[in-house]
Parts: sequence; C-alpha cells; structure tokens
Amino acid sequence: LLRQYLRYAERKGFSTTVEDETAGDTAGIKSATIKIEGEYAFGLLRTETGVHRLVRKSPFDSSGGRHTSFASVFVYPEIDDSIEININPADVRVDTFRASGAGGQHINKTDSAVRLTHLPTGIVVQCQDGRSQHSNRDVAWQRLRSRLYDFELRKQQEEQQKLEDTKTDVGWGHQIRSYVLDNSRIKDLRTNVEISATQKVLDGDLDPFIEASLKQGV
Repeated sequence: LLRQYLRYAERKGFSTTVEDETAGDTAGIKSATIKIEGEYAFGLLRTETGVHRLVRKSPFDSSGGRHTSFASVFVYPEIDDSIEININPADVRVDTFRASGAGGQHINKTDSAVRLTHLPTGIVVQCQDGRSQHSNRDVAWQRLRSRLYDFELRKQQEEQQKLEDTKTDVGWGHQIRSYVLDNSRIKDLRTNVEISATQKVLDGDLDPFIEASLKQGV
C-alpha cells in the first residue's frame, strides 16, 4: 500500500515525503506516514480512508497456503497552526452611543462609547471606558481581534478533534477494498468497482476507484 500510494502521487504530479516508517516484526512494514502535497490531493485521496484487505499466497508460507492481511488507512488534511486575524471593515457594524455610569446615568454628553458587531460571526464588543470616542474605538477593535482569535482557535481545536474522532472510527469493520491477488481481483466494497489488472492498481492506478467513490459521494 505504501508503494501504491507513492506511485499514485507520482502519477498525479504530487510531491511526497515518507515522514515515518516502522518495519514489521518479521518482514514488510508495520506502519508508515506519508505527506502528500499537490492540488486536490486531499480531495482525491480522502476516499481511501478505511480498511484494506489483502488475500494472497504468502511468500513466507512454504506450504503455499492463502493468507489474509488487513491494513488501516487514514487520510487527513494538514491543519495550519498559524492564526492570522484579518478583519474586513465591511464585515463590522460600528455603533456609537453615550457612555453610562453607575445606575445607568449618562456620564458623557457625546456619543463616545463604541460598539462593534462582527457580522459573519455575530461577535459583539464594546468599550465606553475611555474619555473619547477615538480611544474607545481603538480598544474595541483590539477586543474584537482578541475575540476573533479565540473564535478561530476554538474552531481549529474542534477540527482537530473531528480528525481524531474520525481516526478512531476506522476500525476493522470499516473494510472498503479487497485485494485478492491469486484470483487477480481487486474490488471496492462501497462502489462495487472491480478490476482484474491487479498489478496496474498496485502500481498506483487508483483512478477508477477514486472517481467512482467521488461520483457516489463516498
């Protein structure tokens, strides 16, 4: 599978980096992590998430018996840890009003207090502590940036948690494809696409499977 995905990426012109590889106890590979970069890389490969089943005559069995192996594949996008807060002024409604003190009494005769409403998120901040509308406006914008930073940070954490939850869902019951090599048959269990040219698939020709999965909304 590792070779298959590396060859697929090569066919698509994607760049690849094998970030981690652990050898198996006897032979082969126990686990591996590949970073694949390119246009629509995640959109194409996300349908490969699931359990892949291999049936073959094992080269490690002198009697030539059939053996079944399983591998779990998990595809996820890389999350950008950097958070930049760029506020479009057109997305912010600015209201001014008279600052009020204890008991609701107006402490200024002018509309020095400032309220900012970020329309896309509904976040509202206000400031009436300063003596002038100018100083209150500056503080309100600082508060809005802080609130938006917190908003984006929470959203990023939720996305990360969703990825972790998805990873735990890829259990052995989520089988998506069978590779029966001695019968020259590779079948996707979700779309029923079946291909007899097994070596071609193992050489990275995954397009028939991926295209069918995307068309069916897998």
